[in-house]
Amino acid sequence: MKNLKKKLKASKKTILLALFLVSISSITYAQTATGFGIKGGLNYNANGNYFDSASANAQHPDRNIGYHLGVFGKIGTQLYFKPELVYTSTKSDYNSDGFKMQKLDAPLLVGLKVLGPVSVFAGPSFQYILDSKFDGITINDVKNDFSVGLNFGIGLNLNKIGVDLRYERGFNKNEGTFVNNIGLANPSRIDTRPDQLILSLSLIL
Repeated sequence: MKNLKKKLKASKKTILLALFLVSISSITYAQTATGFGIKGGLNYNANGNYFDSASANAQHPDRNIGYHLGVFGKIGTQLYFKPELVYTSTKSDYNSDGFKMQKLDAPLLVGLKVLGPVSVFAGPSFQYILDSKFDGITINDVKNDFSVGLNFGIGLNLNKIGVDLRYERGFNKNEGTFVNNIGLANPSRIDTRPDQLILSLSLIL
């Protein structure tokens, strides 16, 4: 009988401790779910195909590592809105040549907490190309400096620190043309549309 009472007391203490920890966690998440913060991370990037003026064959890009830095806001807890403004630098390799691009991205994300600190999110991403170069040649004739893509992914938020992994894809082809050493009649073309995995670390200030 005494052993049974001891077990019941121990079980109550365990349950109370668990409830206390869950309550503290919930309060912490609620307090840090909204705010303003900074973020940065890596981009595993590839753009669209490259068409050389001397050949009708398309060269498919090899993925390469780039980076991004930016700021964001977050409004809401269970269901939230997260606008971002991010500077991104990427590179794609086409055989022995490299295409580099710097741009400003403005994702407008809507997210939903699905399990504790884990959430899923998606939304449009507005892109403005700042500069683009192919093997040292500046590409001036990009069809659209401004374009739209889609972001979707999964995030983990612990107190003020967050980690998310997302995929970004441009909606429409956005080709840039430039003249290489082959000739002026048929310039080379490259698709600047993003196709990338993005890993980010964020901090709410």
